[in-house]
Amino acid sequence: MNSAVQTPVTPTPDFAAIKRKQQATWASGDFAVVGTTLQIVGEQLAEAADIRAGEKVLDVAAGNGNATLAAARRFADVTSTDYVPTLLERGSARAAAEGLKVRFLTADVEALPFDDGTFDAVLSTYGVMFAPDHATSAAEMLRVLRPGGRIGLANWTPPGFIGRLFKVIGAHVPPPAGVKSPALWGTEEHLRALFGDAASSIRCERRLFNFRYRSAAHWVQVFRDFYGPTHKAFAALDATGQQALERDVLALLAEFNTAGERSLVVPGEYLEVVITKR
Repeated sequence: MNSAVQTPVTPTPDFAAIKRKQQATWASGDFAVVGTTLQIVGEQLAEAADIRAGEKVLDVAAGNGNATLAAARRFADVTSTDYVPTLLERGSARAAAEGLKVRFLTADVEALPFDDGTFDAVLSTYGVMFAPDHATSAAEMLRVLRPGGRIGLANWTPPGFIGRLFKVIGAHVPPPAGVKSPALWGTEEHLRALFGDAASSIRCERRLFNFRYRSAAHWVQVFRDFYGPTHKAFAALDATGQQALERDVLALLAEFNTAGERSLVVPGEYLEVVITKR
């Protein structure tokens, strides 16, 4: 009789299939409605990364361009990339409205179409953290960055509001098997595992972004209509499942709300990160 203990086999994620689904998710709804409310994070990150006039700056998984615009306002030479063309179109419209010169290019952070050492700084606000292959994303950002250049990231933390929201959604609509949680990017330990050998320094600071809405119901409606992951999660459930998800999200909002019954102010913790390449 064979008494050997069988070790469970962890399935290898099909990253190509996962990314196709992600592209469809982020193209659904209208992320710009939510994205524009996060602009202050891009401004703070540009300051933390010390973006200077004339520097070559790459924004990866740029969405509708918060870090892109922040760097361009500082007279940097900015290239804005995302693998969802419709998001870049919204960023391009914002740049045009302000008269900012930015290059927009459809590109996957896991396979960036740039030579080694092209950029002085690489930025991402709540973007690269959602790429399924963490190690490849980190390696690509490092590759296109010159020695001594900076990577500036804003990543939601696991215990913060959005990290908790990921868990609530995952309880109703499970994520793909074998894919690491995006919230790991909000932990210093994971960042050191990804970048430590190539970094001369990794500086992390916990910050808060305040979600400000009329009410919890207003937040749910906006995110259900416009924010891709929430939009798709609700669409994947039947009526009973949608009611259960909404109930759990409302409970989470009530837990975090600091504004009382007349409004909604939900502090969302994130990790502001500046990595300097050796």
